[in-house]
Amino acid sequence: MAHVEPASPQPSTRPAVEVAGLVGVGAMIAVLVAAGLTALSGARPAAALGLPDPGTLTIVGLPAMRAVSEICMVLTIGAVLLAAFLVPPQRSGYLDVAGYRALRAASWTAAGWTAAAALMVPLSMADALGRPVDQLLDPATMLDLLPRLEPATTWAVTALVAVLVLVGCRTVLTWGWTAVLFGIALLGPLPVTFTGHSSTGGAHDVASDSLVLHVLAASLWVGGLVAVLLLAAARGPDRLEALATAVPRYSRLALACWLVVAATGVINALVRIPLGALVGSTYGTLVLVKAGALLGLGLLGVLHRRSSVAPAARGEPGALMRLGGVEVLLMLATIGLAVALGRTAPPDTGAAPPSRVEVVIGYDLAGPPTFARLALDWRFDLVFGTAALVLAAAYLLGVRRLHRRGDRWVTGRTVAWLTGCAALLLATSSGLGRYGPAMFSVHMGQHMILGMLVPILLVLGAPVTLALRALPPAGRTRPPGPREWLLAAVHSPVARLLTHPLVALVLFVGSYYALYFSALFPAALPEHWAHKVMNLHFLLVGALFFWPIVGVDPAPRRLPPAARMGLVFASVPFHAFFGVAVMSGNTALGGDYYRSLALPWVPDVLADQRLGGGLAWAAGEIPLLIVVIALLIQWSRQDERSARRADRQADLHGDVDREAYNAMLRRLATGGPPLVAHSDENAHEPGHTKEAPPVRRNETGSPLKASSDAVSAGRRDAEGPPEASGGARDA
Repeated sequence: MAHVEPASPQPSTRPAVEVAGLVGVGAMIAVLVAAGLTALSGARPAAALGLPDPGTLTIVGLPAMRAVSEICMVLTIGAVLLAAFLVPPQRSGYLDVAGYRALRAASWTAAGWTAAAALMVPLSMADALGRPVDQLLDPATMLDLLPRLEPATTWAVTALVAVLVLVGCRTVLTWGWTAVLFGIALLGPLPVTFTGHSSTGGAHDVASDSLVLHVLAASLWVGGLVAVLLLAAARGPDRLEALATAVPRYSRLALACWLVVAATGVINALVRIPLGALVGSTYGTLVLVKAGALLGLGLLGVLHRRSSVAPAARGEPGALMRLGGVEVLLMLATIGLAVALGRTAPPDTGAAPPSRVEVVIGYDLAGPPTFARLALDWRFDLVFGTAALVLAAAYLLGVRRLHRRGDRWVTGRTVAWLTGCAALLLATSSGLGRYGPAMFSVHMGQHMILGMLVPILLVLGAPVTLALRALPPAGRTRPPGPREWLLAAVHSPVARLLTHPLVALVLFVGSYYALYFSALFPAALPEHWAHKVMNLHFLLVGALFFWPIVGVDPAPRRLPPAARMGLVFASVPFHAFFGVAVMSGNTALGGDYYRSLALPWVPDVLADQRLGGGLAWAAGEIPLLIVVIALLIQWSRQDERSARRADRQADLHGDVDREAYNAMLRRLATGGPPLVAHSDENAHEPGHTKEAPPVRRNETGSPLKASSDAVSAGRRDAEGPPEASGGARDA
C-alpha cells in the first residue's frame, strides 16, 4: 500500500480573527461615544439655525453613521498604505502575499466605507433641513436636493471615492498601481473635512487647513497600526520578512503622525475656543478629554518604541499585539469623541460678529495693499508655508549628508532651491497670500509666482538628483525604499506622458484659459479649498513644463537644446495673449464675488482686473527670461563638457578619428584599399583597423585613381604632419 504524506496543517487564523474582533469592539465603542455624547450634550445644529427638530433617528444616527464611515475610511487607508509602502513587493513588481492580503482586507473596509457614506447623504439632508429622514428617502427628492445641500454633496463625493478604492482593491495587482490607489484613498477625507464646521466663520482658513492635516495624519496613524497588527497576526513564511520591513517603517511614520496630530489639534482648538473657555463648557470639556487621549496614545507610542518594535521586527510580535490592542481601542474611541466634538457648537465668547470679508476669506484686511503690507502683513499658510519649510529643511539635510560623505554638491543648485522655497513661502504666507483671495490683481501676481517663478527655481535645484545621491540604495537583498520609489515615479508611464512636450505645453498654457475664461473661476472663488487646489495645480503644471526644459534631474524625456528653446518661445505668445485678453475684457472675471466683498479701495473691479492682466502680461516674461538665460548657460556648459570629454579620450587613446582618416589617405596614395576603424568593442584602440571593401577598378583591372588633392594630402600625411603651435598636431 502506497505511503501518503500527511497534509501540512493549515495556518491558524485565530490571531487575525482576534484582531478583527478587537477592531469591531473598538468600532462599537466609537459609535456609542459619538452618539451618546451627542445626545447628552444636547447638540442640535438644526435648532440653532431655527429649523425644526429632524427627529431622534437623525440626531443619534448621524454621528453614529459618521463614526462608522470614518473608522472604515482609516482602516482602508491603513491597509492600502501597508500594501504600497510598508511591505516589499515581488521583484517582478507584483504584490507579495502580505500586500495582496492587505488589499483584500481593504476591499471589505472600503465596502463598509461606501455604504456608510451613502447613508450619510439622506441623514445630512435631514439634518440640514430639519425634517425626518423618512420624508427624504424618495429618489426624486434626493436627486433634487443633492446639488443644493453642500453636506449631502460632499458625502456623495466621498462615497464615490470609496467606490473607486473598492474597485481598485479588487483589481490592482502591481505595486505601481497600488501607490496610485493609495493617493486616491487619501482624497477620501478631504470633501467632508473642507466643508465641515471648520470651513465657516472667522479664521476658517486656518481651521480648515489644520483639520485637513489633522485628519490625514490620524488616518495614516490609526489605519497603519491596525494593518500592522493584522500583518503580525497572520501566519505564513512571508510574515517574518514583511514584519522586519513594516514595523520599523510604521514606527517612524507613527511618530511623525503623532506630532502632526498634536500640533494641528492645538491650532484648531485655539481657533475655535480661547484658553479661558476650555473649562466650564461642553465643547471645552470634550477638547480636554481628546487632548488627554492624545497624550495617552503618545505614552503608548513611547512604550512601543522601547519594548515592542525591535522584537516585532525580529518576528516576535507578542508585545506589539498587546500594546497595539490597547492603543487601537483608545484610538477608535477617540474617533467617536472627535465626531461628537464636531457636532458640538463652540461656546459663545461674546466677540463681535465677523465682517463680510472675514466670513468669506476667514480674516479681515487692514487696508489697501501697500508695498509695506504686501511685504510685512503675514498670515502663515499651514499647507504651503509648511511645505516650503519642510522642503527647504529636507534639501539641506540631503546636502549635509553628501558633505559628510565627502561628495560635492553645486552651490548654485542649493541657492536656486532655497530661493524657490522662499518664493513659495512669500507667495502664500506674506501679504500676497493674504490679499490674494480678495483682489484679482494680487491673485494674478500670486499665480504668476506660483506657476512660473517657483517651479523654475525648484527644478534648477535638481532635487531628484540630490535625493538619488543622498538616499541609500536598497540593493539586491533589501526591500525597495524611498530611492527606488522615486526612480519608479520618475520613469513611470504617467511621468513620461505628462512630460511630453506637447502635453506639458497644453497643460501649462491651457490651464489659464480653461480656468479664467470658464465658469470654473467664479465657482471656485468663494471656496477656500478651491484656492488651495488652484495653487497646487499651477505649481505642479509649472514644474512639469520646466522640468524637461531647464531641469538637470533625470527625466523621462530629454530634449535637445534647440527643442527646449523652441518650447519656451512657443509658450510666450500664448501668455502674452492671455494677459492682453484679461486687460481688454469688458466683463469682470468673478465680478459678483469681488463686488460682494465691498472693499473700499477697489471701487471698480474691472480696473483691478486690468491691472491683474497687465501683471500677467509683463511679469510673466521675467521668468521666461530666466529660463532662456539658464538654457544658454546649460548649452554652453554642455559644449565645454563635451570638449573636455573628447580631450580626455584623445589623451588616453589618441585621436582615433584623425588617425583612421590619415591611414585612409595613405592607402589611397599608394593604391591600396583604405582602412576603416572596427565598429566592435576594440574600436577605441589606436590603429585598430580593418580593410575596407575593395576599391573600384576600371576595365583593365587597375584601381581608379583618387583625386589629386586627396593623393597629395595623403603623401603629405605619409611624410608626417608638421607640428602646429602649442604642440597640437594638424590632421
